[in-house]
Amino acid sequence: MAECENSNDVRQLVNSDAEHPKLSDLLDRGWKILEEVDSTNEALGSNSIQVRVKRGMSMLEEASRMVAQLDLFSRNEELEEIATADLKYLLLPALLGALTMKQTSRDKRLETVRAARAYFMDFLRRCKEYNITSSQFELPKATNENTSPDEASENGHSSAKSVPCSSDLVSMAAQRQAKIERYRQKKDLEARLSDVRRAVDSGQADDEVSREFYLLNVRRWVALCLDEIESIDQEAEILKKMDGLKQGAAKQPAQPVRPPMKPFILTKDAVQAQVFGAGYPSLPTMTVDDWYEQQKSHGVLPDHRIPRKLAVEEDTDAKDREEEEKEKQAENDDEESLLKARNWDDWKDTHHRGYGNRHNMG
Repeated sequence: MAECENSNDVRQLVNSDAEHPKLSDLLDRGWKILEEVDSTNEALGSNSIQVRVKRGMSMLEEASRMVAQLDLFSRNEELEEIATADLKYLLLPALLGALTMKQTSRDKRLETVRAARAYFMDFLRRCKEYNITSSQFELPKATNENTSPDEASENGHSSAKSVPCSSDLVSMAAQRQAKIERYRQKKDLEARLSDVRRAVDSGQADDEVSREFYLLNVRRWVALCLDEIESIDQEAEILKKMDGLKQGAAKQPAQPVRPPMKPFILTKDAVQAQVFGAGYPSLPTMTVDDWYEQQKSHGVLPDHRIPRKLAVEEDTDAKDREEEEKEKQAENDDEESLLKARNWDDWKDTHHRGYGNRHNMG
């Protein structure tokens, strides 16, 4: 009891200091901000709500530092030794964790949920040390975020998912039953809190009623923190998998971006390109063949000109064969061909160019 009286004296000295806000005011204002954020219809991600969340966190963090300096709580004391006015300061880590979870920054979400979990765990450890609840609860297992896979295996935590055995099914059933029981207790605590709150808010509550009010709040937050940690662990697993996917995508080489084509006028041949170029000097001109060669060099189009090339080659071969036939006939002195050629030469000698084309000339 002497330690409790000394801590009360120190707290009164701190509260009397005009340069710093009172410890009780910091807690009450931070607590009120949390209740307002929970009950507002405004979007949680709005700028005004996020500003209030950060302001409330700053107040509760300052209050936590003051409580640590005053050394209000000790592991060597029992719950009955804590002064009624000091009971509400047990809620500081829980309220801080709840406000931390109200932050909506996606880039720092994993860091946010881990910080909130640390606050909730600190609150639950303190409550377990003081035996706050009538029925003892099991502390959630510590996360092995910084543990290597080999160390986790040695500690009995395997990273690979195995088929659940009978003992696991029994454990899952027990956890489900405990969750149902927490929900029932929370509803019962909230009903009792509603009755006691009216007496406290009226200012007519004595020390016994005030003590019951703060203890009910602490026990209610024990149930809330256990549920919050369960949700945080599930969310953290999802966030870690998402980070792994992002890192894997970042390691993949990026596809080269083809530069955009400049506008131009597509023409059939070089002569038409000159005509259009004279009328549109600001736009470059390009023939179909030039455009196709440019696209083929960039690997954009397949070579659809192969059939056309084959047709041209076939025509060339046919002409070459015809010339060869003529040469062979001339070499073999084909009488019919020679006679025909001589008659044509004789006719040209006796008939001038344009002969017989006298129609309608008077």
